[in-house]
Amino acid sequence: MGHAGTDTDVLIAGAGPTGLMLACELRLAGADVTVVDRLAERTGESRAGGLHARTLEVLDQRGVLDRFLAAGEIQSVGHFSGLWLDFDESESRHSRPLMILQSTIERLLEEWAAELGVRVRWSSEVTGIRQDGLGVSVELRTAEPTPRTLRARYAVGCDGGRSSVRKLAGFDFPGTEATMTALLGDVELPDLPEEYIFMRRCPGGHYSVIALEPGWYRVITTEYGPVADREEPATFEQLREALIRLAGTDWGMHSPRWVSRFGDAARQASRYRDGRVLLAGDAAHIHYPAGGQGLNVGVQDAVNLGWKLASVVRGQAPVSLLDSYHAERHPVAERVLHNTRAQSALARPGAQTDALRDVLASLMVFDDVNRYLCGMITGLDIRYPVDDEHPLAGHRVPDADLKTPDGAARVYELLHGARPVLLDLRGSSEVAAAAEGWADHVDVVEARSDDDLWPVPGADEIPAPAALLIRPDGHVAWATAVGGAPRTAALRTALATWFGPARRA
Repeated sequence: MGHAGTDTDVLIAGAGPTGLMLACELRLAGADVTVVDRLAERTGESRAGGLHARTLEVLDQRGVLDRFLAAGEIQSVGHFSGLWLDFDESESRHSRPLMILQSTIERLLEEWAAELGVRVRWSSEVTGIRQDGLGVSVELRTAEPTPRTLRARYAVGCDGGRSSVRKLAGFDFPGTEATMTALLGDVELPDLPEEYIFMRRCPGGHYSVIALEPGWYRVITTEYGPVADREEPATFEQLREALIRLAGTDWGMHSPRWVSRFGDAARQASRYRDGRVLLAGDAAHIHYPAGGQGLNVGVQDAVNLGWKLASVVRGQAPVSLLDSYHAERHPVAERVLHNTRAQSALARPGAQTDALRDVLASLMVFDDVNRYLCGMITGLDIRYPVDDEHPLAGHRVPDADLKTPDGAARVYELLHGARPVLLDLRGSSEVAAAAEGWADHVDVVEARSDDDLWPVPGADEIPAPAALLIRPDGHVAWATAVGGAPRTAALRTALATWFGPARRA
């Protein structure tokens, strides 16, 4: 049960990757959570197909990454609109993308959520939302003859691009319309002469054929011109006809597992929070699925929001902390919409686009250009606007090697509990004393690091700090340099800003 007078602390609409990750984060932080989904059960549809570096790091921070690595396959390269990118292994332990189907990601997240005590209620469609000063009443259409109403302190829409929560709560969703029609299907292709075709461009558009597992392939066709009605269901015959138009053959395709349609419409909610209702994932932003960024951005939305919402629910932090969720994550998705619009434009047929691709490809051989695009696609270069002067502040913390009294060997092992960590690398009694008022929920860890420089995507290398305050999402809220004053006043300000007022002197 949630707080007095409510059924749950947080109600999450949508049991996809964003909703499940948010549920896990909330449970790790001690909040009660209920997940509802309009579907009767998992569909098993494969959907998105990969996890990028920053998402892999987030799963590593929680100690569950091995489950995902065992179920997927590491890829050697990535791409920007079909132009190859090389990932720098010095920037992350998990720099290269993991090919893993969304259906598998959802299964693994749901298993983890169940271990943490998360309840998922299927066949529960959100049909009404009403909020007041104490909570949110969410009306659900279920298998029962009369609607069910659940009362929560907060509600989060993680229910996809056509989000009922977003519409019912009255969020604006401005953006640009689709300019093309893409069809996607998982099929058998007995006559395909090669294993892998990636974004082969032709006069009418482009197509890809990607091996998913033995005997099964993902076929994607993209055509420009009249845009299909989004409400019209996609069919296997439409996919076959599109592939014949583009490739001149269908290679004997048969036995579809799943067929879907998408476009390059790009929209973003103008605000991510309205009182006690919030949006995350595709409910907050949709875009052309170039480079597989959407699922990753949604999971990272959840990791940014979860600890903040739990802190507010538990009364540790003021409600104003939730404003930082929009302030930090809206610009991230805005940049994704920008780069996917660029990738969509770069994929269009025609001699002018051919020339533009040639010029960009010639630039991408330069390390700085390649690194810039990699940071954008992976999310490793994100720096949140925190109020601290140290060059590490705002960045995600590097997973540096450590020597700690309890045997932790690297930074991310300290974040498994999703708690804030004050990492003291020089044994400063002043730093530890400054954090005494937050001792009940900030872990103070004394350790040593042999690395003089820490690699930070977007900032090259930064001298290892003497101490740093790491938020539960892995971003640095405060740091102090070796050899200087410990900056304890700035530390106390950061602790109060992110984790509420001190509990005792």
